[in-house]
Amino acid sequence: MKKLLILFLVAGFFTGCKNETKTEENVSGKMDGVKLIENGKTAKQNDGLRTMVGQFIYFGDAAVLQTRSDIYGVVINDKMHELNDMAKAYKKEPTDYVTVQIRGKLIPKPEGEEGWPFRIDVKEIENVKAYTSNENDVIKLGNSKPE
Repeated sequence: MKKLLILFLVAGFFTGCKNETKTEENVSGKMDGVKLIENGKTAKQNDGLRTMVGQFIYFGDAAVLQTRSDIYGVVINDKMHELNDMAKAYKKEPTDYVTVQIRGKLIPKPEGEEGWPFRIDVKEIENVKAYTSNENDVIKLGNSKPE
């Protein structure tokens, strides 16, 4: 009798569970007017650009974006100069980093050139702010005389 009762409880549990699938109608209702295209992505997600957040520096004739896991050379063009102009407001020294969020196209480095394996061609600038570093992360070298 107990086995029969347990069997009914288990069967009731499995039949009571809902298998709700997300439809385009459900998803688009939550997106507040963002139009979805064929594969459930927005047009911005389907444009081939990557969003990256990292520390940006432009000094001399080199521009670099350092993310948590990789370092990228930045293609020097008008959009990069615009990014650098926005970054100047947050720099104390010309060699300071700024934290940026950009969208761009990842390009493999041409063979025979020095540098990192990939470059980022900046297409959109989403956010620029001051870089906050922990003093414990920075090693400063200098000539100090012991007292």
